[in-house]
Amino acid sequence: MQVSDILEEKGSRVVSVRAGTSIGEIASVLRKEGIGAVVVLGPNEEISGVVSERDIVRSLAERGEGAWSLSAADIMTSSVVTCGPESSTADIMDQMLKNQIRHLPVSLHGSLVGIISIGDVVKVVHAELNWMTKVLQDQVVTSAGWATDED
Repeated sequence: MQVSDILEEKGSRVVSVRAGTSIGEIASVLRKEGIGAVVVLGPNEEISGVVSERDIVRSLAERGEGAWSLSAADIMTSSVVTCGPESSTADIMDQMLKNQIRHLPVSLHGSLVGIISIGDVVKVVHAELNWMTKVLQDQVVTSAGWATDED
């Protein structure tokens, strides 16, 4: 399965913020939207970074209440790993594991076209495993039926 298939099913909506957005505002957006990360967009709508729940927790642990005055630019991960719509599930799993990330923006010709979370990947892999299990069970049942007919 490809990223484009996942986006077709889940949608391509991406919640984004600007670099100057405060941590408090980002936390509110994450809670309201029920998501774990936002993409930080630059002045030309390019991907500048990602702010995740982990980034917020880390900044609060390091700076205490002073962290609330920080902005997305202060805490975002700016070396953003992205994938393309043609990326396979295996490719994005490898990227997430290698980079220890849970959110992967999807970019096409430099434009943000979606975001894939680890939850999206788990859902797809779970469905694929269920399908493969069913196919294998059907093959075993069919094989057992043939063996009985031949005896």
